[in-house]
Amino acid sequence: MGSHLCERLIKDGYTVDVIDDLSTGRASNLQALQGSPRFSLTEGSILNSELLHSLIERSDYVFHLAAAVGVFNIVNNPLESLMTNIRGTENVLESAHKSGKPVFITSSSEVYGKNISNSLKESDDRILGSPITLRWSYSEAKAIDESLAYAYFIEKDLETRIVRFFNTVGPRQLGAYGMVVPRFVKAALANEPITIFGNGDQTRCFAHVHDVVEAVIAIAFSRESIGKVINVGNNVEISINELAKKIISETGSKSSIVYMPYEEAYGHGFEDMERRVPNIDLIKELVDWAPKRNLSTIISDISAEMKKES
Repeated sequence: MGSHLCERLIKDGYTVDVIDDLSTGRASNLQALQGSPRFSLTEGSILNSELLHSLIERSDYVFHLAAAVGVFNIVNNPLESLMTNIRGTENVLESAHKSGKPVFITSSSEVYGKNISNSLKESDDRILGSPITLRWSYSEAKAIDESLAYAYFIEKDLETRIVRFFNTVGPRQLGAYGMVVPRFVKAALANEPITIFGNGDQTRCFAHVHDVVEAVIAIAFSRESIGKVINVGNNVEISINELAKKIISETGSKSSIVYMPYEEAYGHGFEDMERRVPNIDLIKELVDWAPKRNLSTIISDISAEMKKES
């Protein structure tokens, strides 16, 4: 997500400074921007408040995308993930307030937890499992991030915008941390078995990263979006079983489909949600955005990128 947004901002004439510890990303994603006088990459963490403040202080606008992401990462490194996602956001908001800079906060559909509404609105209730079920710690952290940002908006007049992403996918995304589409595509291209966790009846909605970047730009520079929380995603739903079949078909793969129990994949007590479908009426109303690219385009673009890298 970050590299695609950087490319778009540079294309639009902005100067971009990035801070990234590269824990779940790759510097090679930014290869197209290397050498640009309007781009710089600082390898570091948002937990380093002094370094972070030095970068925010010289900026005009802050996009906060940094987070510990991916189900495998959250379950296997819960404390590190919580610290990055909560304390890191505290640092960003505190520095932005001191410097008087607008902040764009990226949250997640994970905040809805186990709410299986067929059209999740921004005001809908959160339904979560036990706090000692580590799978929900990411949801808790993102909800705290949102509350912190909203409190800064209400109490400190900090210009904030919050978006909740619903399964953003596309080129450059790694499957290593549990992201299902690149994981399936990589297996399909190698004609290796595609492993589905659970029974595959769970459904998801997938949005192309290029569509999401368009949404981010529209929201970030609209006066109508200040102080609001906005869903960003595609509302076309597909089961994980059908996703695997579609990827096999569209890549011409000979892969088989195998199933792995959640406990074997993630450990004892893991919980998943049956479905997660965004209501995207608000973003349409505020900035006239709707997704343009379908799942076939997503699969094609990811496949092309992986073939190029192999």
